Amino acid sequence: MTGTILDLEPQARIVARLAAGVGDEQLTDPTPCSRYTARNLLGHLLGLAAVFRDAGRKDLGVTSDISPDAVTPDIGPGWREELPRVLDELVEAWRDPAAWTGETRAGGVTLPGAVAGAVVANELVVHGWDLARATGREYEPDPAALEASYGLLLAAADDSNRADGPFGPVVPVPADAPLLDRVIGLSGRDPGWKP
Repeated sequence: MTGTILDLEPQARIVARLAAGVGDEQLTDPTPCSRYTARNLLGHLLGLAAVFRDAGRKDLGVTSDISPDAVTPDIGPGWREELPRVLDELVEAWRDPAAWTGETRAGGVTLPGAVAGAVVANELVVHGWDLARATGREYEPDPAALEASYGLLLAAADDSNRADGPFGPVVPVPADAPLLDRVIGLSGRDPGWKP
């Protein structure tokens, strides 16, 4: 990912569109993230968009030091307006080439800007899939974001401490499976998951 500036807008728009289609009656539905209902997943998306917006801006402080496991995420009454706005701000922050250089901080971890950009692309791809699966919707991620996600997850696949990190153990997927299924398997999820 080094030296590459990825346009996050196509994937952010896909996530925003999926979120807009979530009915109030679906907010308590299970998701592939076993700890999260749909409302928690939406809260996580909102939180990560804010964290990575600030990481892209190099605006380090409260949001950049919050551990993603500190609290169970949730949504407030204005989430339908807030999530697309924060996703737009995230996209704008990562359009600046400076976001992809030097170091930044997210989730209490200092990392290179290019790696942080790949991480946020991965988060949007995988959690977009989570949201689509939880709500029974079709899902086709942005190809560039999907490739970035695959590269990041493939590099992390051999990490011996993986179970203690943000990804669960790799779920085996055939080598000739669609790229999205391989990404989902690398993320520690079963591509065949259904509610």
